[in-house]
Amino acid sequence: MKYALRVLFILIQKEFKQIFRNRSLLPVIFVVPMLQLLILPLAATFEMKEIRMHVADLDCSPQSRALTERFAGSPFFRLVNVSQSYAAAGEDITGNRADMSLEIPPHFERDLSREGAAKVHLTVNAINSSAAALANAYSLSIIGGFHAQPSVPASPAGVAGLAEEQFWYNPRLDYPTYMVPGILVMLVAIIGLFLSSINMVREKEIGTMEQINVTPIRKYQLITGKFFPFWVFALIDATIGLLLARLVYGIPVAGSIALIYLLLVTFLLAILGVGLFFSAISRTQQQAMFMAWFFVMVFVLLSGLFTPVESMPGWARGFNTINPFAYGIKAVRMVMLKGSSFADVQREFYALLAYAAITLSLAVNRYKKTA
Repeated sequence: MKYALRVLFILIQKEFKQIFRNRSLLPVIFVVPMLQLLILPLAATFEMKEIRMHVADLDCSPQSRALTERFAGSPFFRLVNVSQSYAAAGEDITGNRADMSLEIPPHFERDLSREGAAKVHLTVNAINSSAAALANAYSLSIIGGFHAQPSVPASPAGVAGLAEEQFWYNPRLDYPTYMVPGILVMLVAIIGLFLSSINMVREKEIGTMEQINVTPIRKYQLITGKFFPFWVFALIDATIGLLLARLVYGIPVAGSIALIYLLLVTFLLAILGVGLFFSAISRTQQQAMFMAWFFVMVFVLLSGLFTPVESMPGWARGFNTINPFAYGIKAVRMVMLKGSSFADVQREFYALLAYAAITLSLAVNRYKKTA
């Protein structure tokens, strides 16, 4: 037992020395993920602001101007033109000078005062369906609020103001608050996966694997020695990422820090097992990188990082049962933002634990010690 531990310690020490000797690798491990964590949450957002709008006001009444001012005062819209022509509004959308148009028909104020309702026409550029749906939702909210305003005095006493909104876990409805935990998990996983996937196959290419094979080291000791340094570095990245989330984005950890690290430790074991499995079955670094890239692209896009899993088709939700990214991102988000306990995330934890056991076992079994 002492001999096995000594051999394992020597191997881990050798791996650490190789990493620190390669000065170009350290910025990739530490600097690049942190820069991405600072930039991606601000860029990867479905929030829409400065939606370009053309208002075609054919009524030119105080009420129609008040509705126009509602849109002009919103942070989501920017009026690029106000005209009295439906055709001009359509030309601005066709020429990509506007994203949508609001067309206010004649007699808008008269209908609103006589009948309590009036029609307007929204035209939205729907090439990007998600952006069009959001722009339409924002517009309907403003129009609905404008329409309800005249009826407030006529409401029964005490009815107005009974509705109270509360937004739990993200009171400011801040999109980076939603994105940062998921991006943090994704970045540390990608770094660990890519570096571990080329680790063993690099030894094969430079010929040092044969030297390792003639030693009495066991296969599980080799796999442990190979993933341990990247496991440590990924956890250091996660620690720095949690600090940046608190200091830069103001996102505190609502739940247990220990539980977050337990989840990250298990998640990284699963991901590093995948990387070492790819490395064990590959003959070249390019082959290992292509497999790792394909794995990342598919699993990240289906993980729920950018779009809710609930809105995906049934086959995609079923596919996520074998997606470690889906378990890791969901669990860390729940603990960071909601303060969930272990009982709330135990399904994700045990799934990641099983995934880690399977992938690391596959990596050990696929490594062929020829000597």
